[in-house]
Amino acid sequence: MHALPSPDVLRQILPSVIFDLADRFVAAGHELSLVGGPVRDLYLGRVSPDLDFTTSARPEETIKVISGWADNIWDVGREFGTIAFKKGEHTLEVTTYRADAYDSQSRKPIVAFGDNLHDDLFRRDFTMNSMALRLPDLELVDPFDGVSSLRDQSIRTPGAPDISFSDDPLRMMRAARFASQLQIEVSAGVRQAMSEMTGRIEIISAERVRDELVKLIKGADPRAGINLLVETGLADRVLPEVSALRLEIDEHHRHKDVYQHSLTVLEQAVSMETDQDGPVPGPNFVLRFAALMHDIGKPATRKFEPNGAVSFRHHDMVGSKMVKARMRALRFDKETTKAVARLVELHMRFYGYGEAGWSDSAVRRYVTDAGDLLEYLHRLTRSDVTTRNRKKSDRLAFAYDDLEARIAQIAEQEELQSIRPDLDGQQIMGILGIKPGPVVGRAYKFLLELRLDEGPLGEDAAIEQLRAWWSEQPEAQEAITEE
Repeated sequence: MHALPSPDVLRQILPSVIFDLADRFVAAGHELSLVGGPVRDLYLGRVSPDLDFTTSARPEETIKVISGWADNIWDVGREFGTIAFKKGEHTLEVTTYRADAYDSQSRKPIVAFGDNLHDDLFRRDFTMNSMALRLPDLELVDPFDGVSSLRDQSIRTPGAPDISFSDDPLRMMRAARFASQLQIEVSAGVRQAMSEMTGRIEIISAERVRDELVKLIKGADPRAGINLLVETGLADRVLPEVSALRLEIDEHHRHKDVYQHSLTVLEQAVSMETDQDGPVPGPNFVLRFAALMHDIGKPATRKFEPNGAVSFRHHDMVGSKMVKARMRALRFDKETTKAVARLVELHMRFYGYGEAGWSDSAVRRYVTDAGDLLEYLHRLTRSDVTTRNRKKSDRLAFAYDDLEARIAQIAEQEELQSIRPDLDGQQIMGILGIKPGPVVGRAYKFLLELRLDEGPLGEDAAIEQLRAWWSEQPEAQEAITEE
């Protein structure tokens, strides 16, 4: 933790737009303070890109103050007291002092505007976010000792945790998110309240839960955040598939349980992310969430074999379907859902390569099936090796090194990433003398399978193979003739 810089230093490091805005509010007779995350981050030694303010001005008064000065104004949050606007390169939000709460059935807060800064800070989620800098003098206002929370690395609430979480149950998810992002612990009181009030999360919309989960997964220590969700029982409500992993024993009997194994895979996947110019830029939600969820199909597929072993056959396929269902329930977009589910489906594909070896055809299929996710699959597969047996770990690493080398070699020869049949649809129709329809698709698929099995054929050889295939399709020929 860092000390708060002096006012003179703050004026140098904070964006000047803050003080321009403050001058306008003060001139209009209103209070304005920089609040929450931007103040917390100053103690963490950084200037937040988010600029959040709280004010005594009502929304309509805020609009009056910034009209003609702000470049763009958005009042979609006006009902909740928030006015957002853009000034130059900065996007800012000003919210009227508030003192809102949730009733037992509502997913939206009952908005009540306040009339003083102290009450506004009291209604905020955690003490480390209940600090403000009064503008323009940069006077620190910290009535609930947020500075001590940061110094002690402890997440606490301004009031009683159970009341805070009852008012806004999403704060329980935010506690886990901050445990991941800031790598700090929750206080005993916060942990207890989370454990006792998990049912309250049901009133929060899936979209808001999803947004907090994404931030948690992309945090500096997602393992800590997931552990907190599971240990308090909150995961039973929002990620029950992860909680269920604690009951399972790994098929290799090398891990305490599949849950701990999955957290280790998550950590290892984080370590394999690239910078922003690399193929898997971090923090990468798709890779991380696939790592966490890759084994969730095991509870449903567990089987005790006659020899005493435990198997989880097809848990990859089952897990892929479960991931889709959970992500749809959390209102994830289709593209992200498809990517995570595909990685879960493919995460076992590599195993067996080291023992039996693969033909060039199998390598092509591996690359083709992974598609744009190949680099993600590389990292997920490597992360999935958590055995403490050094010889086994080295053997698997060597085998995957060999597979990647073969992929690179074949790709160099064949442009593997964009495998297509030697003939396209137009050529197929011309050679066979047929019109567009399902038969063209069947012929195309035949040529693609041939391409994957045998590599590039060349146009002449492909035409010969296509005609041979066509000669074995009397029903298709007859149907076309009848047309």
